[in-house]
Amino acid sequence: MFLSDQWAERQILDAQSRGEFDNLPGAGAPLVLDDDSGVPRELRVAYRILKNAGYVPAAIQDRKEALDLQTLLEQVAEGSDDHVQAEKRLKVLRLRLQQAGMNTDFLDDRLYREKLQNHLNGA
Repeated sequence: MFLSDQWAERQILDAQSRGEFDNLPGAGAPLVLDDDSGVPRELRVAYRILKNAGYVPAAIQDRKEALDLQTLLEQVAEGSDDHVQAEKRLKVLRLRLQQAGMNTDFLDDRLYREKLQNHLNGA
């Protein structure tokens, strides 16, 4: 453990022993955590800092929207208007993400799995 970590831990323990954390608003209530599953692990800290500052990069918003569209495509009947529109929007988002230099393999994994399942099910 680094010296700064030890110092911070000591400060927290001292504050606890003095009762500074007693009766805080929300004590005992579950934390409301943001869903950052759509953000690559290596970008989560930077994303959280930017989000707390009121800024979410367009590429991250596009990535989250692409994941949401993937989920929608899995739930909507193939060939329906909603499915066609979602596929078109997903293609636009994929291109935009690729132009921003982001990896879009996270989209291919789901498509591959879906095609494989359809093939195995005889569809």
